[in-house]
Amino acid sequence: MEKKAKIAWLYLIAALFVAVGLFLVVKKNSYFFFALPVVLGVLLLYIFSLDKVLLLTAFTVPLSVNLKAMDAGLAISLPAEPLLMGIMVLFIAKMLYDGQYDRRISRHPIAIVVYCMFAWMLVTTITSEMPVVSLKFLVSRLWFVIPAFFLCAMLFKNPKNIHRFVWFYIAALCIVCVYTIIHHAQYGFDGDSAHWVMTPFYNDHTAYGAALAIYLIMALTYAFLPNIKRGRKLLIICVVILLSVALTLSNCRAAWLSMIASLGVLICVLLRIRFSWIAATAVILVGLFLTFQNQIIDALEKNNQDASGDLVENIQSITNISTDASNLERINRWQSAFRLFNERPVFGWGPGTYQFVYAPYQMSKEKTIISTNAGDGGNAHSEYFGPLAEQGLVGSLLVVVLVVVTVYCGIKTYLRCKNKTAKLLALGATLAFFGYFTHGFLNNFLDTDKLAIPVWSLAALIAAIDVFYADKEDFNSGISK
Repeated sequence: MEKKAKIAWLYLIAALFVAVGLFLVVKKNSYFFFALPVVLGVLLLYIFSLDKVLLLTAFTVPLSVNLKAMDAGLAISLPAEPLLMGIMVLFIAKMLYDGQYDRRISRHPIAIVVYCMFAWMLVTTITSEMPVVSLKFLVSRLWFVIPAFFLCAMLFKNPKNIHRFVWFYIAALCIVCVYTIIHHAQYGFDGDSAHWVMTPFYNDHTAYGAALAIYLIMALTYAFLPNIKRGRKLLIICVVILLSVALTLSNCRAAWLSMIASLGVLICVLLRIRFSWIAATAVILVGLFLTFQNQIIDALEKNNQDASGDLVENIQSITNISTDASNLERINRWQSAFRLFNERPVFGWGPGTYQFVYAPYQMSKEKTIISTNAGDGGNAHSEYFGPLAEQGLVGSLLVVVLVVVTVYCGIKTYLRCKNKTAKLLALGATLAFFGYFTHGFLNNFLDTDKLAIPVWSLAALIAAIDVFYADKEDFNSGISK
């Protein structure tokens, strides 16, 4: 009788739910009530299984839609950012309640750099030209870094979750790729439409290309993992092909460059070239550029090949700083960032403020057809020059330190790993991380969920393999089962 009573209550509640839902649809033309079960299900996951919320977030990020882009009066990515905010709040509450967290992760070199970045961001928020804007920027950065780095590092303590997280993101990204390619085909795969056919999932082809480059490297990594069944390897190869086609059609020159840079690092690692030699070479190259910058710029200005739908012409246009509007606008933004830095070299103008303060620092001779007098075109288009203007020299140097420390830890972990699967995953994450920050010379997306989650989760993957797996022979990956 008790079992029958429970079944009866279940049917009664279901009938009541349907009745209320139909009433709201007919009388109020509202469908939001039918989302209630989904909301309740997610809330239960938050309470009983936060790791599944992280995996759900990985799947939702590529498919999320920015409401600002839809003229809804808000600047939030749904459903990913509310999920991330909830994860951050629960994590902070848990830390305040019991303070339990693996000290090997919290004291990891990458984590220490992250602390320094947030500490300096807090200082520059206090001194900001627009404190409210900077505070919002700081909080939004927290809800990206806490889930994607600190919680993912613990999630990756279970090797199976590494594969789940990576492939949930790739699965969703593949859906976006198919949608984008079909949409692009309707316009004859021309170069102009390549800039926006990925909307509403990505705001432009540069962010889309950056995500494709990261996960193409990760998919290629999985193609070389040992002991994978033939069916799964075939599926991985299909994904590699799809992501490669999507990256080519994206017309994102910065993403192509990032792949070349990652290949260069891979060659250095395979040839066992010492990290100190690579760093010294990078310093020498920067020094040579600064010494002969006038001659280099004169040579580049002779290139007048604009971007087009042709792949070869697009590659040639990468160094065109005489007529290519995209390249010239980047230079305009960078020059504005340098002028902002020269005025406030120590603390900068405040995190997130560049887009609100750079307008008066544009020079008429540097403006392009893309430029606006109001300076409402967006950010500094660089992960290095944006912080330089917003957080001073220290802010920019901390980004460089983050890249150097993470890549160093990744290569060191790759060399230490005794298990081939862990070894290849550490290498793949390192190459993808470095590739993004090569792309980051020309664009910056760490203030968006679309790239912040992939990039910080790559750092978490490197830290997790370094801490949990590097010295172990066994890596129960589950990928071949």
